[in-house]
Amino acid sequence: MQKVSQKLKDNVDYMQEQKGIKDSFDIVYRKIMIGERDAAMFLVDGFCKDEMMQKFLQFLMELKAEDMPANANEMAESFMPYVEIDVLDDLEKIKFFLLSGSFLLFIDGFDQCILIDSRTYPARSVDEPEKDKSLRGSRDGFVETIIFNTALIRRRIRSSSLRMEMMNAGTTSKTDIVLCYMEDRSDAAMVQKLKERIQSIKIDALTMNQESLAEAIYQRKWFNPYPKFKYTERPDTAAAEILDGGIIILVDNSPNAMILPVSLFDIMEEANDYYFPPVTGTYLRISRMLITLLSYIISVC
Repeated sequence: MQKVSQKLKDNVDYMQEQKGIKDSFDIVYRKIMIGERDAAMFLVDGFCKDEMMQKFLQFLMELKAEDMPANANEMAESFMPYVEIDVLDDLEKIKFFLLSGSFLLFIDGFDQCILIDSRTYPARSVDEPEKDKSLRGSRDGFVETIIFNTALIRRRIRSSSLRMEMMNAGTTSKTDIVLCYMEDRSDAAMVQKLKERIQSIKIDALTMNQESLAEAIYQRKWFNPYPKFKYTERPDTAAAEILDGGIIILVDNSPNAMILPVSLFDIMEEANDYYFPPVTGTYLRISRMLITLLSYIISVC
């Protein structure tokens, strides 16, 4: 593990020697002065909020030499007018956060880097899913940005028991994965098993998002034709499953939520089943249930 040096030049040389940074036009590097000290900033163009970063840099560049703190921790706690700020000294982790969209600030004389999570990803608006419509209920749906999706669930479940644990998979892609569950309702053994399986995945990239993850977690067996997961694009459906003790897996860049565990009856459910009593459902739904049950009985026998 290579640590951040107190010499600004050493840190800048390390970052610029990294191929993914040196050869990429969209990674911005700029030298600035903060409190009469040399400083350097790195960011990914398109991931940072321009207006916010402009105001932030204007504030920093107005600091005087006598106002400068002794270290990066004090700088982050007392002089940074922003909420999501972290301090790291591992250059490998710092590079990962830069490529994820964080703003990096190196200051000469500080042996730690200041990370400002000001990222914003290109995203479409939160609209109702095309294939998962409901006659009643909300008209919003999951999108490809994982933070938006966790916010849609958190808006519906305002409980301190709701857990959202961030992990990542893929040696190259390092795709973000969020495990959502209720601590006091979900099966703790199953949650732990899922965590271990995700952490033990050895794959280069989740090229097909949640489909690649599903194949890595549970390999298909030829004698079991039924799926191990149920998918939904509706936040209200996902929230209902979590409140029933289920576990939701969200994958970055995917508008679908994976629901597990699932049974035969869970797979047959649709969005309207949450808003209409099953007895007053359509003849088509009843027929579908009978056909599925018959096929299940035949396969077991």
